Amino acid sequence: MHRKRFLVALISTAFCLALPVAAQTPYPSKTVRLMVGAGAGGGTDIIARMLAEKFAEGFKGTFVVENRPGASNTIAADMTAQATADGHTLLVATNTGQAIAPHLIKLSFDPLKDLVPIGLIVTVPNVLVVGSQVPVNNVTDLVRAMKAQPGLFKYASSGVGSTQHIAGEAFDAAAGTKSEHIPYKGSSQAHLDIIGGTVQMMFDTTSSAMAQIKAGKFKPLAVTTPSRSPQLPDVPTLSEAGVRGADMSTWYALYVTAGTPADVTARLQAELARILKLPDVESRLKGLGGEVSNLTPAQFSELNRQEFERFGKLIRQAGIKLQ
Repeated sequence: MHRKRFLVALISTAFCLALPVAAQTPYPSKTVRLMVGAGAGGGTDIIARMLAEKFAEGFKGTFVVENRPGASNTIAADMTAQATADGHTLLVATNTGQAIAPHLIKLSFDPLKDLVPIGLIVTVPNVLVVGSQVPVNNVTDLVRAMKAQPGLFKYASSGVGSTQHIAGEAFDAAAGTKSEHIPYKGSSQAHLDIIGGTVQMMFDTTSSAMAQIKAGKFKPLAVTTPSRSPQLPDVPTLSEAGVRGADMSTWYALYVTAGTPADVTARLQAELARILKLPDVESRLKGLGGEVSNLTPAQFSELNRQEFERFGKLIRQAGIKLQ
C-alpha cells in the first residue's frame, strides 16, 4: 500500500512539474499570417511588411503578409476573427474596418468582441491631394473650381466606408461642394487613376500618399487634422484653409483572434511595444507622416470603442450608405 501511494505521489509530482514546460511551448510554432484588408503598396501593407520583418527577427519565426482587399477592409478582419485562436493569424487594420465599416456592412463577426487589440501602431493624418495636372494650388482654388462645375470633380478612396470616403463626405458638407466618390480596393489602385487624370483628388493617408507627393505626382493642399503634419510643415490644415468640421485621422493597429491564450497575447503585446521603440521603426513611421503610439493595449481598446461609437453617429447623421 505504501509503495502504491509512493508511486501515485511520484507520478503526480512529475505531472505537475511537466505543466510549466508545456506552458512554455515556443511561439510561433508555425508560419504566422499578418492579414491586411487592402492591396499591396498602400499604407496598411507598408506597415504590415515592416512589422512582419521585425516580428520574424524578434520571435525567430516566419511571418508573412497576406493581402485580402475588399469590403472596406473587413474580409481580412473576418478571416482573422474566424481563425484558430492560437496567435498564428494576426490582423493589421485601420479604423476603416474596425470602427467605420461595421456601421455600413452586415458582418459575420463582432469587431469589438471577436478581435482582441494587441496595440495601436501609429496614427497618421489624412491629406487632401490633387493630381499634378489639376489646375489648383490651394483649397480656396479647389472649392471655387468645384462650385463652378458641380459634380465634375471626382475623389478616390480605398473603399466605401474608408476614412478617405468619410473625409470626402465631410469635406463636401463643410465646403458646400458636390463631388463624386470613386471607391477602389486600395490606395495604390486609386493613385494610378489620379496620376492618369481619371480622378482629380483624394483624402489619402500621409503614409500612403507621401511617395507620390515627394515624386511631384500629387499636390498636397491640406491635412485633415487639427494641427499640421511634421512631414508636411508647409501644408495647412483644412481649418487654416477655411474649411472647418472635416477633420479626419487614420490609425493602424494590430489585432489577434479572440480566445488566443493570454500568454501568447501578452508576448505579442510586449514584442509590439519593443518594436515601436526601435529607432529605425520610429524613423520609418514618422517618415510616413505618422505619430508613433504610446498607448497601452487597454487604452487603445477604449479608443477603439470610442471611435466605433463616434463614426457610427457620424454615418447615421450624414446618411452614408453603401453604393
